[in-house]
Amino acid sequence: MKKILFVLVCLLSVFLLPFAEGRAEAADFGERVSGMTEITALRVSTQDDKVRIVVDAGGEVSFKTSALSNPGRILVDLPNAWLSPKIAKKTQIDSKYAKQVRVAQHDKTTVRIVVETDMGKDRYRVFALSGNRIVMDFGKVDDAAAPSDTSANVDSTVPEGVPKLDPEDKINIAKYEEKDEGDADSVDVQIAKLTGLKGRSITLDPGHGGSDSGAIGPSGLMEKTVTLNIAMEVKRLLEAEGATVYMTRTTDTEVSPKKAHATDIEELQARCDIANKKKSDIFISIHMDSFASETATGTTGYYYEKGSKKSFELADKVRAGLIEQIRTKSRGTRTCNFYVVRHTDMPATLVEVAFISNRREEALLNSKAGILKAAQGIVDGIADYFG
Repeated sequence: MKKILFVLVCLLSVFLLPFAEGRAEAADFGERVSGMTEITALRVSTQDDKVRIVVDAGGEVSFKTSALSNPGRILVDLPNAWLSPKIAKKTQIDSKYAKQVRVAQHDKTTVRIVVETDMGKDRYRVFALSGNRIVMDFGKVDDAAAPSDTSANVDSTVPEGVPKLDPEDKINIAKYEEKDEGDADSVDVQIAKLTGLKGRSITLDPGHGGSDSGAIGPSGLMEKTVTLNIAMEVKRLLEAEGATVYMTRTTDTEVSPKKAHATDIEELQARCDIANKKKSDIFISIHMDSFASETATGTTGYYYEKGSKKSFELADKVRAGLIEQIRTKSRGTRTCNFYVVRHTDMPATLVEVAFISNRREEALLNSKAGILKAAQGIVDGIADYFG
């Protein structure tokens, strides 16, 4: 009997030890990266006159550059940062300005980016924008694209004035005001040069509004409030990147001229009409999901089942961008027959950002930090869609 018990104990040890080690490693990882900035994405674009590499971070990030020769390499170190496992560690670049970019966790607190290039110090520039972006240009250096106090081969910090978010700072849709774009050399204006969003025409549709509250969360938060908060922030971010944005609504109201007297079809068609008349490049309808049980969670992207491949790509990338930012569960990219994506003339998606019926996700989208992250996720998805 003792031998049998001994064998059972040994077997249990074999099966449970890896589980215990895994939990210990996860706890150690969480403790190690606490207070550090996550590097969430690295994008490469090649142009006739240069290569541009954009690094996105989950918060404020600084950098330090250095150069090596034989072979030529530019090193960009990001201190107090950790690398998302979703980022490709190596990307080949088909350009005479740069051959390859590699990224790795150089040490416990530093992410290192290595760009293989023969460009001399007057042919490349590294600078920070918008607090959570690092930009690297190789080839033609556009002085206008970078803040005047930032240059290559020097330590740099994020621009002053970038606000630190308070998760408890609630957004009130009645408090939105038009922001002054400021000087032409401001950080927000310069972001327009970083992506393919400049000149794009986009219609945003905050779901519900007016007499239609949409779903209501456990604390009483209304879907129409969340969708408008997110859409207004998406609008601000897109316009900062050079896009033209049309809104189906900018206040708590119905879209149809008939207001509360409109039928469901009249209200939905009014939203489609705005995008169709403006001949927008894409249409995005923003919603919150809901279920009878509070346990349902996650983000879903929808596209018209008989629509184009472009609609699927748009829905998929917006869903992925949201998940990257707000860390929700992926519920996939699914086909649908929703009126607003079926009756628009351009690639369209309806995105269910999260479940307002889930207390944690409701609380997330009832905070300024959550709204900003959700909006950034949608913008990231749009930027990936346009490439």
